[in-house]
Amino acid sequence: MAYTLIKNGTLIDGLGGKPLEEASVLVKDNQIVKVGKDSSINAPEGVETIDAEGQYILPGLIDTHVHMTMELKNIQDAVSTPFSYRFYESTQFLKRTLNTGITSVRDAGFTDIGTKKAVDDGLIEGPRLQISINPLTITGGHGDNWTRSGVDATLQTYPGMPGGICDGVEEVRKTVRQMLRAGADVIKVHATGGVTSPTDHPEFTQFSYEELKVMVDEAYYRNGVKVMAHAQGAQGIKNAVRAGIYSIEHGIYIDDEVVDLMLENDTFLVPTLLAPVSVLESGEKNDRMAPYAIEKSKEVIEAHKASIAKAYEAGVKIAMGTDAGVMEHGTNLRELGLMCEIGMTPMEAIVATTKTAAECLGWENKTGTVEEGKWADIIVTAMNPLEDIRSLENADNVTVVMKDGKIYKNIAG
Repeated sequence: MAYTLIKNGTLIDGLGGKPLEEASVLVKDNQIVKVGKDSSINAPEGVETIDAEGQYILPGLIDTHVHMTMELKNIQDAVSTPFSYRFYESTQFLKRTLNTGITSVRDAGFTDIGTKKAVDDGLIEGPRLQISINPLTITGGHGDNWTRSGVDATLQTYPGMPGGICDGVEEVRKTVRQMLRAGADVIKVHATGGVTSPTDHPEFTQFSYEELKVMVDEAYYRNGVKVMAHAQGAQGIKNAVRAGIYSIEHGIYIDDEVVDLMLENDTFLVPTLLAPVSVLESGEKNDRMAPYAIEKSKEVIEAHKASIAKAYEAGVKIAMGTDAGVMEHGTNLRELGLMCEIGMTPMEAIVATTKTAAECLGWENKTGTVEEGKWADIIVTAMNPLEDIRSLENADNVTVVMKDGKIYKNIAG
């Protein structure tokens, strides 16, 4: 049995209440066993101690929408990069993400069970993973990167990464089964067009209600696996929510009916406000982004902000997600500042990145808050994120990262 004591810090526990000063957290192996004032905790002999004096103790952060084995490249680089290179790249993406204080992620496409196992077994360092394998998409839709020149830049399929393009109820049913067979923890679908796809628009509806419904029937009702939906246009969002999909990603065009449906069905919203912003920024500094993606980003950014603000004000459940992979991994926590710009308080943004994000992953009994009995996923920050939420954008301000009781970073002093 190994004990670790993080002491003498201010605890922001993820529950949204008043921070606790002069707080300590006692960890035994990979579990939190005691939380409270320094004076209330009697640590056993030989405990490893981390002094968080003047610093802030938080739950490990959670990003509910990432792509851990990709960062967008221009089409020339995409088609000329050797196939296996992406797996070596991903080891750096995973490590950078963990270094920021993100200890759990939900991967929204293109990461296979081998990568998840490599993290679980300690071969590579990274956040705990939920994976969706390959998103389902229609022919010519978001996720089908066939271009009108005849070049297909869609990510390659291989054993463990079945193709995601499917049309019609029976093809959809079979493709869901293939993703489950490959080890999917969640099924991902592109219910609308998108910003970065070459032949569609965010408001275009993809898949019929019947096709979406069979995904939920096959994944959730037969196998207990939930479905998340890339859904940007209002009609596509409505189709997804009505079909029983539990998580809407992006939500660029949200109207009053969407809000009512999401509240009625207790649907999560994962805003990814950073995604179109980063596409536009990338277009200004390098050639990674296609011109059509840049133009669509210009079109959607303000509508996106207004939609997320509308949903937030109405009380829709918001879980933090970034679409990392569209932007550089390790820059994820810029999302928190953008969430505050649309009206959330810093505390609400933190809760969205901890407690609510854990609920979105179905891990609310295991992580997301600093409470006794939870996994020992804990970070320490040098600056108070309630006073300066953007301080979390600098990974150097995250001085301790503990995942599952193991310390991956300790510069607390």
